[in-house]
This record gives sequence, C-alpha cells and structure tokens, in this order.
Amino acid sequence: MTTNTVVVIPTYNEVENLPRIVQEILNLEIDGLGILVVDDGSPDGTGEVADKLAQTHPGVISVLHRTTKDGLGRAYRAGMSKAVADGADLVVQMDADFSHPPTALRDMIEAAKNGAGVVIGSRYTVGGSLDDAWAAHRRLLSKWANFYVKTILSVPAADVTAGFNLWSKEALAAVGLERIESNGYSFQVEMKYLASKAGVRIVEVPIRFGQRAAGESKMSINTQLESAWMPWRLRAKHRGSANG
Repeated sequence: MTTNTVVVIPTYNEVENLPRIVQEILNLEIDGLGILVVDDGSPDGTGEVADKLAQTHPGVISVLHRTTKDGLGRAYRAGMSKAVADGADLVVQMDADFSHPPTALRDMIEAAKNGAGVVIGSRYTVGGSLDDAWAAHRRLLSKWANFYVKTILSVPAADVTAGFNLWSKEALAAVGLERIESNGYSFQVEMKYLASKAGVRIVEVPIRFGQRAAGESKMSINTQLESAWMPWRLRAKHRGSANG
C-alpha cells in the first residue's frame, strides 16, 4: 500500500528557489509524494509561481495562501494541519532555500516506515555535517543553541533545533498542533519536546546542511529572543507531565 507523504514548504519571497526545489523533489519519483506550498503573501510573486506549479502538476502540488506573515510556526501549523486533513500519512517540514537536501527524503521516509514517529534530518548526528561555506561564528551559534535547548529540555536528539523533520500522522496527533504556542523557529523545539514527552519514537538521519541558495534569511531579533526564552517556558509549563 502506498504511503501518502506531503512535503510542506513555507515560503516568503522565495521566487528564485521554489521552482528549483520543487523540481528536485519531483525528480526523486517517490510514490505517493506530494508538495504543499504555504505562502504568506510574498510580495515578490512566490505565491503566483506556486499556483503555476500546482496547475502544471495537478494532484501533486497544492498551495495554501495566507494573508498574514505571523511566523514560521503558524505557517507550518496551518500547512501540516491541512496535509493531515487531506489524508497524509507522513508530513515533512522542509525549507525552500536548499539548506535541506531533497535526496534525504528517501531515508527519512524509510525510517518512518520502520516505526519512527519523528525523523530528523540531522546536522549533528553521526554522519551529519554543515556546508563548508558556513562561517565559524554561525557554526558556534548553531551548536550552542542545540546545547542550550538540550540542557534545559532533555530532548533525546542530537539536533533538536533542526527544521528538516518528518512526522507521522500519529505523532502529530500525540503532539496536538493546536497546542503549539511558538510563532517562530522555536516551533521546531516545541514540537520535538512535546513529542518526546508523549513517548513518540525519534530517529535521526544524517544530512549535509546546505547554504541558502538565494534570497535572504528570515531570522529576526524577535525570533532569536523567542527561541531563547521558549525552552524555559516549556519546561515550566510541562514539568512533571508524562505526556505533555
């Protein structure tokens, strides 16, 4: 039986990257794989490009247009909820900027078929790496962020801040997307933390984390501040809870 997998790609001003990343995913020719683009009203025309891609690949590519740019977490929550409602068995979180290698999708899907509820495309598990173009200060900041979060929340993963993740529909039900409070990148941490509290099996697949191909990073100072205090808030809220 074919497993229905939906790759959710949130976009904001990714007009250069989106057609290329979509084509690379389609070139994998994975049975049952579809793509849902969640565009937050990009002024550069990304939404229109997404619509044309959907017209070219009916039944494979779909688009969710949001009128408010209110954070990566909320974009993902909307897209992942729609994917499950439309019948997805597995839902993948993936960036449009080529930092996440599409070729890892096969291994991630295979891990899910072997019983993982969450599969992390991991930079820091054995075999994972960062692109050589990453500057030393970025490498240090990324590793420190992982250490900081893991120390506070004790999530059993080497790359708890990773944004390239696959979720089974059962894992998403255990987490409860409607409970997620984070708006920005700390959404990634909150999801994994609640999954671990619910006893969901987490597996990591090594990836080489790439450099953004085009466009600009969406990481703002407010996002960084949210990422810093959210682990403490989560620990206080769920202290002593066995299932989040």
